[in-house]
Amino acid sequence: MSSQTFFKNRWLKIINEDVLKTKEVEPGSIDLVVTSPPYNVDIKYNSHDDKLSYRDYLEFSRKWLTRCYEWLKDDGRFCLNIPLDKNKGGQQSVGADLTAIAKEIGFKYHSTIIWNEGNISRRTAWGSWMSASAPYVIAPVELVLVLYKKRWKKTSGSKKSDITREEFMEWTNGLWTFSGESKKKTGHPAPFPIELPKRCIKLFSFVGDMVLDPFMGSGTTLVASYKLNRIGIGIEIDKGYCKLAMERLIKEARINEERLFAGVL
Repeated sequence: MSSQTFFKNRWLKIINEDVLKTKEVEPGSIDLVVTSPPYNVDIKYNSHDDKLSYRDYLEFSRKWLTRCYEWLKDDGRFCLNIPLDKNKGGQQSVGADLTAIAKEIGFKYHSTIIWNEGNISRRTAWGSWMSASAPYVIAPVELVLVLYKKRWKKTSGSKKSDITREEFMEWTNGLWTFSGESKKKTGHPAPFPIELPKRCIKLFSFVGDMVLDPFMGSGTTLVASYKLNRIGIGIEIDKGYCKLAMERLIKEARINEERLFAGVL
């Protein structure tokens, strides 16, 4: 086990390293990436500067998106949870800009899911109050951008799906409505609810597939992966968040010691 591998067994691997530097993920090995990267809105992470200039933020995004492209199989998919736009630190079209960068890297566009989380507290300014002078218009939604590497039709893997008829009919409607996650509940400053990776994993991957979250945080994607019988890999630069993810895996995914230390990935 390398010094960067915080934990691994047959079903899970947690990598405590910078996403831009790690060599712990094999190129062409990942079936599905599900992640929510830093939004650059000055969230107080332990080990990440979330207040870059917008130009630097886009350059950082280009670098880590390129790594994900390299890690995916040719029929690999990518579910990217990002804001539609933001007004903190200036109005920016985040969703459009990251979509354009991903396509420049080589990703193919499939669709965009609108996640209506009903979080109006994200509004940080009204602009000109009740005046046409300079009002701000902010939609309380986020995006789940669905991309793929070279071909959309998935031919690798077990070919075994575990999605129900009702789930398939509901989730292929590209407007998803469910609440966000509590910071207090997870102990992480920017968590997403398990419903988000659960839907992405069941809709876009087969049982036994390898799912990667390059910004693991509190481990939500890994909890969902494990509970849905996928292999989960998480990359996280902060050791404290790696510990938090392990605590959640033990508590919420009910990993017991026999499975915890059995085998390697």
